[in-house]
Amino acid sequence: MPSSSAILDRSKGLAAQHWKATQFDAAEDVLRRITDHGIEAIRIVFADQHGVTRGKTVMSSALCSALQNGLGAPSTLLLKDSSHATVFPVWQQDAGLGKGVLTGAADILMLPDPGTFKTLPWADKTGWMLADIYQADGQETGLSTRRILKDALGLLAARGQNFITGLEVEFTILEVTDPKRDHASGDFNHAPPETRLLSHGYQHLTEDRIDRLDDILTQLRRHAQALGMPVRSVEAEFGPSQVEFVFDPLPGLQAADMMTLFRNMVKQVCARQGLHATFMSRPAFKNAMGSGWHLHQSLVDMATGANLFQPAPDQALAPTASSWIAGLLAHANAGCVLSTPTVNGYKRYQPFALAPDRIQWGRDNRGAMLRVLCKPGDTASRIENRVGEPAANPYLYIASQILAGLDGVDRALIPPAPVEQPYADDADLLPRDLGSALQVFETSDFWRQALGDGFVDYLAHIKRAEWQRFLATVSEWEQREYFSTF
Repeated sequence: MPSSSAILDRSKGLAAQHWKATQFDAAEDVLRRITDHGIEAIRIVFADQHGVTRGKTVMSSALCSALQNGLGAPSTLLLKDSSHATVFPVWQQDAGLGKGVLTGAADILMLPDPGTFKTLPWADKTGWMLADIYQADGQETGLSTRRILKDALGLLAARGQNFITGLEVEFTILEVTDPKRDHASGDFNHAPPETRLLSHGYQHLTEDRIDRLDDILTQLRRHAQALGMPVRSVEAEFGPSQVEFVFDPLPGLQAADMMTLFRNMVKQVCARQGLHATFMSRPAFKNAMGSGWHLHQSLVDMATGANLFQPAPDQALAPTASSWIAGLLAHANAGCVLSTPTVNGYKRYQPFALAPDRIQWGRDNRGAMLRVLCKPGDTASRIENRVGEPAANPYLYIASQILAGLDGVDRALIPPAPVEQPYADDADLLPRDLGSALQVFETSDFWRQALGDGFVDYLAHIKRAEWQRFLATVSEWEQREYFSTF
């Protein structure tokens, strides 16, 4: 174990290249805490392009070195599609990212962020830290999704503003009846577990349903609170075995970090109880309802704390909120790859299912893509975007809101009139599938300028690999439709 007097050298290593004095102070506090609390191992992870956490577990004696110099990991972790297969030709001189860039499965460096340290309440004497990733020479990499969010927040900070967001996260918890751990299942895209319901659906917010789920939801709630997550409510959702956690508002980076850890916590705690938690939007069992990730958002003035979305007494909408809405609408179609990045997520865009299917806004209307809750005198005035899926990368989803909203503000865009019948007008439809979303994302001048050509091409390449695998797979529907008919 490191001594409580362990001191980092503030002039050397990867930390010296990127940290301020406050981060060194926080790191030394972490070293003291792991000694005081008998922490034996620390999981050091980063969120990859999909929002999946990857990393290593180091012993407490090795943490000081990891904080000083970073921790090496194969660069191929940045080059995988959702099946965990590397989809770039890394053994060539140019894998498609520039000559010598991420070739040969060479190292990237993970530098733990000491401000993210947590003690995991479900894992014995185990700590957890999010890391920022860098190239092997210590320079920034344009492929870090956490860096993309930090840069977007930096645009707001330069204006004296901050992004505040409250998360509503829906997911499904099922009992595992067969974990599918036979040898034949040990391949890419192995068979999912067989499951059964914990509760029947279609009794939204009934006490009977929440009591049926109480044992596991109490565990999840207590673990979330032990990790410092501001749980506001725990709810039985509409679908079978579907639940929702709602959180108090947080600044943008804190919210993204929290969502990353929350998904891990839910899946790991449930697995230890013989349960399967999934943030997949539309699980393939009968009567399943689509799960969404609703992102409440507002801007605040950093000097005064004033909510810039709160309208004056004589206003229907504050000018900032009005243009922010217009920006979100303008870039929603091409931005769906960032808010709804999976093949499955587009199957949630169904009319009359409390999910959006077209690009529009309404006042306190849960069928519209944007549910606007802005009133004079209401300091909690905000915009709720209902477009996202709970499997989205938190950093990219939140960054997409900031970048699109800011563009609306900078260009003083004006939104169309709000809708009252969100499934009955002629507004532009959201993309019907991931392939359509990729096409508009790749050709979007706005997203190429906002994220850079390199990142757009990189992400599109990864998601196209996923889309092509989907197109090449014979579905159960095709088998039923054609196998006997022709």
